[in-house]
Amino acid sequence: MKSITSAENPRFKNLLRLMRSAKERRVCGVSLLDGEHLVDSYLQHRGRPQAMVISQSAADQPRTGLLLELAGCQDVTLLADGLFRQLSTVETPTGILAVIQTPRADPPGRLAGDSLWVEDIQDPGNLGSMLRSAAAAGVKTVCLSRHCVHVWSPRVLRAGMGAHFALTLHEGVDLQQMVGQYDGQVVAMCLREGSSLFSVDLCGDTAFVFGNEGAGLGAHWKSPGIRIAHIPMPGAVESLNVAAAAAICLFEQRRQKNQ
Repeated sequence: MKSITSAENPRFKNLLRLMRSAKERRVCGVSLLDGEHLVDSYLQHRGRPQAMVISQSAADQPRTGLLLELAGCQDVTLLADGLFRQLSTVETPTGILAVIQTPRADPPGRLAGDSLWVEDIQDPGNLGSMLRSAAAAGVKTVCLSRHCVHVWSPRVLRAGMGAHFALTLHEGVDLQQMVGQYDGQVVAMCLREGSSLFSVDLCGDTAFVFGNEGAGLGAHWKSPGIRIAHIPMPGAVESLNVAAAAAICLFEQRRQKNQ
């Protein structure tokens, strides 16, 4: 186990760059999992990480030892607590972090089964929550447009609570092109336009499409072969948070399928 106490250490500097820079993570093809829950989810679904990083105060905790044993990783770094806090994105770090090779799904060809499509979502918390709802609803596939926030960023991973590892995530997808390659119905969710969600038959394969938090979906989604729908809102609010809207849609489909 390598021990690091100086912020000038090259390995620590590299970890700090990876935590702070989406470009650095993409170039290196790695992601960082911050916290026991994410590390445990990765071990259950994907296997051994490239490296593990633990804080000095977490080193003697039984849970840390168990996760290190399960990981079976030979590359383990022990960081001074102050240095570890610089790497963590949470107020109270659990003291354990994993470096993983970022999972990469092949570009989708023909697509079948229920799926979630997201266009230009910018808030990491929203995207992570949408992934979590998709995984909880039994959806297996998520397609993300090129201008979405980086799906493997630390904040999206934290909000997803391990959902990433139960999903096949296709990044940089031309969603409009996917319409012709999808074997089910495409339902584009808009504000107060189209059919009520609760009148749409969702028992077959469905791809729900959600747009940017501020702009929503563009007019290009109002084309033949695409069903436009909305969530009825009788209350005195302008709109729903996009992550909340996605959860409503995904579980309305689950309700219909379970009838």
